[in-house]
Amino acid sequence: MHLFRHGYRPRSLAVVGLAAMLAAAALSGCGQAGSANDSAKRHDGNAIKRHYGRIVFDPCTLSTPYTSGTIAAQCTQFEVPENAAEPKGRKLKLNLAWLPATDEAGVAEDPVFFLAGGPGQAATESWPTVDAAFREVRKHRHIVLVDQRGTGKSSPLACRDASGENQPHRDEAAQFDAAVQAVEHCARQLKVDASRFTTSDAIADLDAVRAAIGAAKIDLVGVSYGTRVAQQYATRYPQHTRSVVLDGVVPNELVLGSEHARNLDNALALQFKLCQQIPACRARFGGEPREQLRQLMARLQTPVEVDYRDPHTGEQKRAPISAVQVGMLTRMFSYAPEAASLLPLVLNEADQGRYAPLMALSKMIENQLNDELNYGMQLSVICAEDVDLLKPDPSDADTVIGDAMSKTLVAQCKAWPTGQRPKDFHAPFKSSLPTLLLSGELDPVTPPRYGDQVVKHLTNGRHLILRGQGHGALRIGCTPKLLGQFVETADAKKLDARCLDTLGYVPPFVSFNGWEP
Repeated sequence: MHLFRHGYRPRSLAVVGLAAMLAAAALSGCGQAGSANDSAKRHDGNAIKRHYGRIVFDPCTLSTPYTSGTIAAQCTQFEVPENAAEPKGRKLKLNLAWLPATDEAGVAEDPVFFLAGGPGQAATESWPTVDAAFREVRKHRHIVLVDQRGTGKSSPLACRDASGENQPHRDEAAQFDAAVQAVEHCARQLKVDASRFTTSDAIADLDAVRAAIGAAKIDLVGVSYGTRVAQQYATRYPQHTRSVVLDGVVPNELVLGSEHARNLDNALALQFKLCQQIPACRARFGGEPREQLRQLMARLQTPVEVDYRDPHTGEQKRAPISAVQVGMLTRMFSYAPEAASLLPLVLNEADQGRYAPLMALSKMIENQLNDELNYGMQLSVICAEDVDLLKPDPSDADTVIGDAMSKTLVAQCKAWPTGQRPKDFHAPFKSSLPTLLLSGELDPVTPPRYGDQVVKHLTNGRHLILRGQGHGALRIGCTPKLLGQFVETADAKKLDARCLDTLGYVPPFVSFNGWEP
């Protein structure tokens, strides 16, 4: 589930950038915040430890299997109470990373806290895919990454088998039963109180880290679900918030899971319309890709055995493909235009009975989803904050992903330890804090209307919509420059965003050789 398994997949989407690149193969500081009281000290003649406020860090590197290279950082663990109301009770260790400003001689006092998506993604694991977007920000500001409790190395709640996405060959009923049983099993194995892994618990952790590093105020950059975290923090701790960036905006009022099916179908309608407007695409595929998709999924309600080449090992394999896999692939590829451009071609191949390309790409995504998201943490958030507000919508039945997602969540939450949300949790985010909102025109999860909805209540807010783009805007075009200018000035309204006008649309693939010239 994304904005639940909508984790934020910035441009390299982990799934999407990689999918686009592999398609051809698969188809055939500081006592005072910011100054670094961080005088380097060598202990035991080995690692150089640095101090940021009263937290001691060791050198480390950040990396991910889906990006090349490593990023130098400072890492440590920071202890917090599992239950803030019981400060002497059981403790959790949060995994932290600190990326010092590149020009530490002129470092600003307010660091930037990056808040990852999901729910269920870890900030330290997501960072390598967005690091380049912060090149301007990092010149004068430290970056602080806190793996939200339940993610990364902060008492992760993985529950790998509970999402059901590793069993997509099953029919919908069998997948539902397996997903519920997996959650029941996972809940029995818990060694922590999963009801204490909510967004409200997470923002208390963030503020504890802020206080420990000695920062009077911080800048928040939240992506996808991270925008919920940012809004909740800024609401509870406005005195400690200097500015806010929301990329892929989730309104506080939104019930996670309530609009996923319709948002995806709306985005697909826009994306498929592009094919009809391009002569080469219209001539190659004809008809209406959405209707072709509908018919394909209807046929695959009965899974079909497929011979395909494993995208990771290159081995020839045979396995069943189902409508569930088609829906999952369609949903994940719609997150970014580079991957969405493959859909008409792959669906057309499948419609002709050639399922191997679709199967190979589906398998590639399945593995990445399981690696990236902690499903138990996702349940801790959604079960406490959203699931009791989920209402059946008959119109979902005729969408690509249908209503299985919400039904599964409701059933799983009956077996999962459920926390509580504040009474005003879903109240609109109303603030005078400087706030920059970013949306992709074709975003299938957090469409631009969400940003429009939120910015109405922000007296110093500005909403930028990136033409032709999907979910996650930080790395696109001149956005890194605008991000740097906004964090420097804390004034969204004075940004000259005309550089975004050069963004365009990614044309669909009409053959396995790529886009038409």
